[in-house]
Amino acid sequence: MEMSHPGLPDIWIWIVFLVMLIQVIHLLVVDGTIAASRYSFSLARLKVIGPVMKWLAVRPWPLIILKLLVLGVFFLVIAAGLFGSVIAERNFATVLTWNVWWAGLVIWVFFFSSSWCAVCPWDALATWLVRRSWWRRRQTAGTLNLMVPRWLRNVWPAFFLFLVLTWLELGLGITADPYLTALLALAMIVMATLSLLIFKGKAFCHYFCPVGRTIGFYSQLSVSELRPINQDLCADCSTLECYYGTEEIEPCHMNLVMGRLQQNTYCTSCGNCSMSCPDHNIAWRLRAPSQGAIEEARPHWDEAWFMLGLLALTSFHGLTMLPFFEEWISRVTVMIGSSAPILFSFTIVLLISLLIPWLLYALSIWLLSLCSVRKIDYRRCFTSLAFASLPLAFGYHLAHNLNHLLREISGFWSVVINPFGTATEPLSMLEKHMRHMSILPAQDFLFMLQAGLMILGFWISLKVIQRRAKQLQIGPAWRLLPIIGFCFLINSLHLWYLMQPMTMRM
Repeated sequence: MEMSHPGLPDIWIWIVFLVMLIQVIHLLVVDGTIAASRYSFSLARLKVIGPVMKWLAVRPWPLIILKLLVLGVFFLVIAAGLFGSVIAERNFATVLTWNVWWAGLVIWVFFFSSSWCAVCPWDALATWLVRRSWWRRRQTAGTLNLMVPRWLRNVWPAFFLFLVLTWLELGLGITADPYLTALLALAMIVMATLSLLIFKGKAFCHYFCPVGRTIGFYSQLSVSELRPINQDLCADCSTLECYYGTEEIEPCHMNLVMGRLQQNTYCTSCGNCSMSCPDHNIAWRLRAPSQGAIEEARPHWDEAWFMLGLLALTSFHGLTMLPFFEEWISRVTVMIGSSAPILFSFTIVLLISLLIPWLLYALSIWLLSLCSVRKIDYRRCFTSLAFASLPLAFGYHLAHNLNHLLREISGFWSVVINPFGTATEPLSMLEKHMRHMSILPAQDFLFMLQAGLMILGFWISLKVIQRRAKQLQIGPAWRLLPIIGFCFLINSLHLWYLMQPMTMRM
């Protein structure tokens, strides 16, 4: 018998639905150019915190210490997974990886952008093994240092691996298997190390890492970013240490010039730019979360497909945690044939769940091109308006994961004390019920946050549509109804997911 989280109450569903309708009507009636808030504030300008932030930004040791701490926890995850209890809810590897880290990572990105990549244990260990240096620049020996083939210089490899990760997580069920969780962690280390041995720069971070690329895209909607303190200093800079590095500091592994950086997608917050800048002109700053996706992000074909795939896979995650999903899979198995394995049926449903949003979006763009007052390039329209899918995915992902994190973290300290789960038994149904219903903050406050996130995601999507439609010169607002309808349909589906009781991870 499985237990489930209670769904979002009807009152909140009606509130979100009503606000969505008001937002759509406002967009159609008030047909004016809409701009993202340009608000930003560098933390380095604060009187007390500012000097500390600048001091930390220009020294390598704080970041190295954080990497070592994260790496220590990572090694404990591997050890607990390989040698600890097979009971998932009693093992540090599965509880930390899936209940805490995987559920909390999206929430972390909203507040702290891509800072997780700065302390990522996969990249840190691979870099130290291959470069044999804590942070100083040195010539690499024993590496091929090849250029990444042109056909791999996109985000398709990362999306394929994200699809595989989803299949392993939800289909193979590695979330309930500490041993397989540890093997997955080791596999990521192997991929990061091999990539560094074969290719020039951080190819794994740039093109292959499914977690890093997901963080990168979601970081466009973060409330923080790493940017110049004084933009004029960067405008007058001719040496570009942030790009080329110095004699001691490595260059930017993502080939970014900080003074010209317009989006967070590929910045890994590694700190090379802030340490190499001779003017100490780079620090963290706060900004409006809608700024990047509306005005700053540049549309590319592969990135558009990744964002739509991210939306589809995020929706699929929610679908698999509904109580009746297993019954659906069983029905698909019967339709295919009684001899077909359940995993095969799951794979078919996964692919269909991926294709449906893609086809619906492609259809909405086709209808939009027919409605446009002027002939519009389909590919350009497709890539530009794909950014409207990102806030929908992020808003629902935040609401979904917030529910998991707050309800399933209550037993975390018990596995910290006993990470290997020595001499433990599976949780009883009563223990599960007490853990998942006794949450902080109060359940009603959680529901309010979830509803607010759904409203925020839809609102930013409409702002993206209106702003980019003006750039494409599509015409009056009513001509945007196909893409507005797509966003309304997807957000309504996500609302319906949130209404349902959600099966617990473990």
